[in-house]
Amino acid sequence: MTQKASTENTSLEKLKDSGLELADPSQDIRERKIVDSSGVEIGHVSGLFIDERERKIRMLEIRVGDFLGIGGQHVLCPVDAITTVTKDQVTVNQTRERLVHSPAYNPEIITAPRNEDFFPYYGYYGFSPFWNAGYQNPLYEKRP
Repeated sequence: MTQKASTENTSLEKLKDSGLELADPSQDIRERKIVDSSGVEIGHVSGLFIDERERKIRMLEIRVGDFLGIGGQHVLCPVDAITTVTKDQVTVNQTRERLVHSPAYNPEIITAPRNEDFFPYYGYYGFSPFWNAGYQNPLYEKRP
């Protein structure tokens, strides 16, 4: 017998819109640069989506392809992709190419995302969604 995944009570919202604050402001990774495991700069973390029920960060909003604040695009990536966090940057196990070609996300159009808006990202990046039975929170290395 298989367990059916539950999406009840799994709404995600932007941390900045939630009225919540991080207990430790030094753990706020917004505006830190994003690099891949080879050290290639991808962009920067422009936002965080949290699980309203468990109050955990589940999705990164990343600004990629930006040149002096002009152009670029926003993409989403599950936090499961994070491998290392330092005070200046976040390293992910995805390449810049992979992020640039991820499913479309436009924060000006999708202002109040629904659960189904996040489904494609887990499949694209090859991660199990956090609402699936047996999901374990990702581990990453934290460096000074």
